[in-house]
Amino acid sequence: MFRNVAELIELADSQNKKISEIMIEQEMEVTGRTRDQVINLMDKNLTVMEEAVERGLNGVHSHSGLTGGDAVLLQKYIEKGNFLSGETILDAVSKAVATNEVNAAMGTICATPTAGSAGVVPGTLFAVKNKLNPTREQMVSFLFTAGAFGFVVANNASISGAAGGCQAEVGSASGMAAAAIVEMAGGTPEQSAQAMAITLKNMLGLVCDPVAGLVEVPCVKRNAMGAANAMVAADMALAGITSRIPCDEVIDAMYKIGQTMPVALRETAQGGLAATPTGRELEAKIFGIPLKSK
Repeated sequence: MFRNVAELIELADSQNKKISEIMIEQEMEVTGRTRDQVINLMDKNLTVMEEAVERGLNGVHSHSGLTGGDAVLLQKYIEKGNFLSGETILDAVSKAVATNEVNAAMGTICATPTAGSAGVVPGTLFAVKNKLNPTREQMVSFLFTAGAFGFVVANNASISGAAGGCQAEVGSASGMAAAAIVEMAGGTPEQSAQAMAITLKNMLGLVCDPVAGLVEVPCVKRNAMGAANAMVAADMALAGITSRIPCDEVIDAMYKIGQTMPVALRETAQGGLAATPTGRELEAKIFGIPLKSK
């Protein structure tokens, strides 16, 4: 059993195993399931993710009208070939948006680690798939690696926007994705930890301020930027760049920041973008509330 990132990396290195394998073995120990049962359950999660990405790329819109269609717009933009940033990054962004647009449209997604941050992991996975050509087994392993880092965050800090702001949701998801990308690309367990640290420390303090209390604005676009963050951090780690602050300390800092964050910025829709004039107007329109009463 591992409790933090340092122990996770130590186990992987001492046993000469990938992080994904350590996570599979821990799941077997904790749940009492066989290896095949654990892997098959994760394979089902992968299928849910794949279907969500495909549905989103075909175009969906939320019932509120706040979000929808952006994943399609971005794919069309990529097809034109005159984009400014990298194609793989934009593809990851588009697929992250696609997944979260499906969530906003009341579709089925896989919470990774939450519904509001469900786009980052599948978005990056299905983008790097086109680059690295992994097997189905390797794609499932990607999810176990992401899950290992999510496990550490959930048990040492928080993955809840209400408890720790969006840094705990999209921030955690982005770090999980970055670590998994590194392993799939052939990086070491230590490089996965570095990618997680680099990603998360650049999302510290990110507030949770959903307009009208709905997981749409700015949530969908935050997943987009989280996916881009994860891709860049993975490249940095694979290049040999390290975080001066160890991963476990970054996670602890995120927890402490969340504890001191005002309640208005923790999923209550009382502050931030939710409290802007336009945010209040949208809330009033969606719920039929007279604006003067706010």
